[in-house]
Amino acid sequence: EVQLVESGGGLVQAGGSLRLSCAASGFTFDHYAIVWFRQAPVKEREGVSYIRSDGRTYYADLVKGRFTISSSNAKNTVYLEMNSLKPQDTARYYCAISVGRSLDPLHEFDFWGQGTQVTVSS
Repeated sequence: EVQLVESGGGLVQAGGSLRLSCAASGFTFDHYAIVWFRQAPVKEREGVSYIRSDGRTYYADLVKGRFTISSSNAKNTVYLEMNSLKPQDTARYYCAISVGRSLDPLHEFDFWGQGTQVTVSS
């Protein structure tokens, strides 16, 4: 059973930093991407970043230069380092798995966790 458990969210002031973690287990896919997306009330879901099983990374323009995605050596934990946070980054952040070699993992994923809340105060 695929499980994804996010942690690390919280309340931070604008300009501050947080590091989110995604503990992934229960899968043995050869090719996949671990995706971070976010959802704020009354807003559409936004893809944030992903890291492929071969290590390639991608960032959405709205976080490029501020967020960094990485994985543990065992690749069972994926981190999202978030710096220079803005109030508009406030959302519930989810990690997900996109199985295979999707051309658009930010919008095509198969499993996701319960999310962790990030609130950025102004």
